[in-house]
Amino acid sequence: MVAVLFFTGMVCLGQSFRLGTHLQSNMVVQQNKPLVVWGDAAPGTILEVQADWSGGWKIDTADLNRHWEISIPVPAAIPGKAISNAIRIKSKETELVLMNILIGDVWFCSGQSNMDMQLKPFLPWLLGTMHYQQEIANAFYQEIRLFDLETNFSATPMRYGKGQWNICSPQTVPDFSAVAYFFARDVYLQKRIPVGLVVSSIGASTAEAWTSRDSLQADKNLHTKYLYPFDTSSRSKEILDATVTFDKVARPTLLYNAMIYPLRHVALTGILWYQGESNRKDGAIYTRLLSTMIGNWRALFGQGNLPFYYVQVAPYTWQENNPLAFEYAELREAQAAVRTNTPATEMVVTMDIADPNDIHPRNKQEVGYRLAQIALAKNYGMTGLVHKGPEFESLSTHKDTLVVSFRKEGIGSGLGTNDGQPPRHFFVAGKNKQFFPAEALIRNNQVLLVSKEVKNPVAVRYAFTNYPVTNFQNIDGFPAVPFRSSF
Repeated sequence: MVAVLFFTGMVCLGQSFRLGTHLQSNMVVQQNKPLVVWGDAAPGTILEVQADWSGGWKIDTADLNRHWEISIPVPAAIPGKAISNAIRIKSKETELVLMNILIGDVWFCSGQSNMDMQLKPFLPWLLGTMHYQQEIANAFYQEIRLFDLETNFSATPMRYGKGQWNICSPQTVPDFSAVAYFFARDVYLQKRIPVGLVVSSIGASTAEAWTSRDSLQADKNLHTKYLYPFDTSSRSKEILDATVTFDKVARPTLLYNAMIYPLRHVALTGILWYQGESNRKDGAIYTRLLSTMIGNWRALFGQGNLPFYYVQVAPYTWQENNPLAFEYAELREAQAAVRTNTPATEMVVTMDIADPNDIHPRNKQEVGYRLAQIALAKNYGMTGLVHKGPEFESLSTHKDTLVVSFRKEGIGSGLGTNDGQPPRHFFVAGKNKQFFPAEALIRNNQVLLVSKEVKNPVAVRYAFTNYPVTNFQNIDGFPAVPFRSSF
């Protein structure tokens, strides 16, 4: 007699096989990509899998390593017509039934505390998102599903992790990533297909912590910067547990092993990334590091160049209150450069919605919206959608005036400011490389710059310090990307 178990996510006592980390009731299955149903069982165990939408059963046998894996084709989602499905997995002794499965799009969300930041307040220094009471009360979205992987650390890749799929509601959303939720809500309201969010994030984490050992080792510069110093330290010999410390979340490879690798079989639409604060002094190498991590993840998931959309770090003083310091601007520059050498990437700018005294800006609605606009334009075929702000293209001179031109795709409906005032945070310099504040004027979708202190200017910087809160944008509400033309 076969025991039938309705499976929510926890391993059931007495069952003869184990299911992969994310395979649970209430999950969203990625449309138009195979669903990989996998797990462990005693060698020789015959496993059968059947999904409502696919009809017949598919079979595999656990190998000598106890591994089994079955792939099921998944059809396209039908906007506005989500159907609750079941998936059955059985052996000779046990049958599990996964209930309330939706077909839609799955987005993987990772990074440090600004991705991890919940809707509700958490600890004295995380005040929650703007209007969090109202946002939580209105979060009735049965077709948005939430999965949050538990924090863990490992010196070697882990086959499994721990997490639970939940239906989005006022009861489940308060403890969830605010950026991820607001992104999913905006996509869902536009496209009306189910959205699954798989979040694996932890505050204060570095990019090297989310990158595999093989990837860091293969790059001489990254190996020298991150891996070798760790491998030759006493910390590399410590026995690890799930206790979170500021030191552990910064160590190379540990989060990749415990919080990325267990999710390797998840079929995805794309990836959202919000990180950088813990690499603020790594501007000279961060482009290389993040590009390597992206390539590492894409190879692991095995789904080609998965779209990778990320958030540039916001203005923050770092308690230094030095208006001329610019190491954080160099990190932003390195983040922006990722788009040049890594395909299918795009960046959200947050220079206009920050509090320089708060490393966790509360306006996560706008961050989610800007990420969603990128996805809607790039992934969902919404044409004519503005999804980025002005970006430097070229510089020309006319006597003592510098004329800055911008790439056409970021101009949108035209250049402007969010407060009706002239653009702020422009600086110009002559051949002596001494920068001074410049007066800025928008004319014919260009910016004209003059400074009484600089005759014959040859270079410009825009918002190229640690914490300038900007007002320059396109009329569509997307802020300009910080830049420097030279020096």
